[in-house]
Amino acid sequence: MQEFPPSPRVADAPADLFESGHLWIQEHVDGLPLRFSLADSGLVVFGDAETEVRTESMPLPYQHAVRHVRERLDRDGLREAVPAVEDVAFFGVATTHRVLDYDWDRLPSFLGVDVWSGERYLPPDDVEKIFRRLNLDPVNAFAREVRATDFDPSSYEIPDSAWYDGPAAGVLVRNKAGGRATVYHADYEAATVEPVRTTAEAAAEEFVTDARVEAAVAALGAAGASADTDAVIERVLEAVVREHHGRLAHDETAFDLDAFRSAVAAEVGRRAGE
Repeated sequence: MQEFPPSPRVADAPADLFESGHLWIQEHVDGLPLRFSLADSGLVVFGDAETEVRTESMPLPYQHAVRHVRERLDRDGLREAVPAVEDVAFFGVATTHRVLDYDWDRLPSFLGVDVWSGERYLPPDDVEKIFRRLNLDPVNAFAREVRATDFDPSSYEIPDSAWYDGPAAGVLVRNKAGGRATVYHADYEAATVEPVRTTAEAAAEEFVTDARVEAAVAALGAAGASADTDAVIERVLEAVVREHHGRLAHDETAFDLDAFRSAVAAEVGRRAGE
C-alpha cells in the first residue's frame, strides 16, 4: 500500500510552497494515521503509518475508525469516482484521543485527507469530492485557494477547531501540485495528558456508564446487528478507548489495554445484569 505523504514543518517544506500558486488550509486533527484500499476481492484492507498492510485486525485504538469506514464506504461510488480501484489508496486520521478532547459525538471516526491514484497524490479539491462520493467525511478546510504570497506562516494565527471549543492542533497548508507543510499551535505542542492513576477496574467503572451501554445497544440495533453481550462490550470498549486513549496508553498508567478490556467486559456485564 502507498505510504503516507510527508507533511513537514514549514522550515523543512518545499522552498517554493509560499512563492506562487494557491493554497488550501485544512485543520490538522489530533489523532492516529489510518490508510485503506480496496482489494480485488472487494475486501477493504487497512494500514497505519508504519505497517504497510493490516486487515480488519487493526489495534484497538483504530477499531472504531475501521468499523466506521467499513460500514459507510460506498463501493459503487468508489468505482465511479476512480478509474482503477486497485491503483488507489486513501489516507486520513482515525479520530482517537491523543492530547485534545474533541466533541466526540460530532467528530466523525475517520476524516479523509489524501488520495493516491496511479502515480500521484490528488489535489485537495478532488480529494474532497472523492471522499464525499464514498460517503466519508473529508477533513475540514479553513480556507481554499489562498494566494501563496499572501500567506505568512510566521504570523498566521491558528483558527479555532471545528470539533471542540478551542484552537485547532494546527493546520495543513497544501497546494495542488503536492507541496505541503504543517503549522502547529504552540499550546498543542506544549500540551500533555495525565495517566489514569486508578486500577483498570476503577477506570472501567468510571468510563463505562449506563448511557454509554445504552448508546452501544442503540447503535447495534440501528445497524441491524444483534445486541448480545459480546457485541455491546466491543462497542463500548471501542468508544471508551477512542475518547481516552491518550490517558490509557500513557507510560505511567499502571495497566495495559488487555487488562482494561477485561475490566470493561466485567463492568458491561455487571450493568447489563442490573
